[in-house]
Amino acid sequence: MKPKLDVAADIAEASTLPAAFYKSQEFYEASKDKVFARSWQWAGDTDELKAPGTVKPLTLLEGCLDEPLVITRDYDDRLHVLSNVCTHRGMLVAESGDQNARYLRCRYHGRRFGMDGCFQAMPEFDGVKGFPSEKDHLPRIPFGLWGQDKWLFVSLEPRHALEEVLRPIEDRVGWMPFRQFYFDPGRARDYLVRANWVLYCDNYLEGFHIPYIHASLNSAIDYGSYTSELYGWCNLQLGIAADGEAAFELPKDSPDYGKRVGAYYYWVFPNLMLNFYPWGLSVNVVRPLGPELTKVSFLPYVWDAGKLEQGAGAALDRVEREDEVVVEAVQKGVKSRFYDRGRFSVKREQGVHHFHRLLAQALEGGA
Repeated sequence: MKPKLDVAADIAEASTLPAAFYKSQEFYEASKDKVFARSWQWAGDTDELKAPGTVKPLTLLEGCLDEPLVITRDYDDRLHVLSNVCTHRGMLVAESGDQNARYLRCRYHGRRFGMDGCFQAMPEFDGVKGFPSEKDHLPRIPFGLWGQDKWLFVSLEPRHALEEVLRPIEDRVGWMPFRQFYFDPGRARDYLVRANWVLYCDNYLEGFHIPYIHASLNSAIDYGSYTSELYGWCNLQLGIAADGEAAFELPKDSPDYGKRVGAYYYWVFPNLMLNFYPWGLSVNVVRPLGPELTKVSFLPYVWDAGKLEQGAGAALDRVEREDEVVVEAVQKGVKSRFYDRGRFSVKREQGVHHFHRLLAQALEGGA
């Protein structure tokens, strides 16, 4: 029998998700439609989509949703996110990128679509009744832009507006010049973690383990001042810099003005981390590959390269590998016959409790 995902609203009374969740194929499959298809997913940088005529194929949440999409910019300078599946026989329409396209054309049987996905032409279809119809257009996929229109988010069936989800982040750090941030591919990394994706997020969502696992990070922040703030569909862990460590130069209208903030650690439900450091932004995308396998991509956007090796934002590869070892060990532990659920630290695990409540709500309609 599948265990019930009942996570009490009061953290002082609540227990964690049952151990069975972290190894269940049934929960993993249910999450695809109920969690990932209905949430906003990171879809890249609009710097790659500047010119009219641009075509960029995209597999949304590869290894999990595996939804073929294509992003286009038409000659009226409008962005579109479309299904990349031909409405004739299911062939991929755009198999590679293009910077000078006038239309989309399926190479299987020649069906042609406009850059906005609207059906244009199809050879050898004379005599087909009721053709073309609305069903012959490429479906349009909801999308949104954020960060001064720098970054693209996509959702197959969004539960909430992107603006609602990201507003707490915009209100807090929207003063940063995101348009000046540039992607540094040489620092990008992919990590394969042999554990459930939720365990990886659980670990991220609490600073409780920092003094025990991350010696370098612990020396860069003031653990006693480490706090969590919960919002509707995201939360923040605020890292105050230790004496002598790198900190933001905050504008006077920042709610944090006067504090020595070393890091803003934002988590966005269900699988995105936006980690702001004085040097810029580390985007962490968590991609489930199975009940006990996860791929994590670190995507660095640099603002001030001179601060890359300073403070909480330094040695990110080392911190990640330390986390990876712990999370993989926990995956082994939750498979024990003697472990089912744990309890939450009221002081240190508010973010994990928040996450478990949102998962229960998405998967079982909990409060």
